[in-house]
Amino acid sequence: MADLRQPGAIVRSVSSPEPSLIEFPADDVERARRFWGELLGAELDSRGAGEGEGWETRGAATAVGVHERGRGPGDSFSLPYFAVDDVAAALERVTALGGSVVHPGERWAICRDSEGSPFGLAARAAQA
Repeated sequence: MADLRQPGAIVRSVSSPEPSLIEFPADDVERARRFWGELLGAELDSRGAGEGEGWETRGAATAVGVHERGRGPGDSFSLPYFAVDDVAAALERVTALGGSVVHPGERWAICRDSEGSPFGLAARAAQA
């Protein structure tokens, strides 16, 4: 594969990524749930199986999530997540563009951009 970080390299976009979730770590999750719930006027519901730990809003175009702060790559900073059609292809594009993959996965992944800022990728939900 060509080094896409070089000037003039042709880089294709990653299947129209859209913001899908903004995740906030919290030292006091009940306080954070109350804060975000009241600020947004929305309930933060417990996540289901396969969604990870924590709570998030449902139904909005971009969900807001809260989880207990930890030491992992996605546990200490707020993270925007972008929905993509193909997580594996998006991870390849991240590294080709000079970013890095911190926590790879099939349904979601944590990355850093070319400047070291963390963000997440999530598999786009199947259309019904």
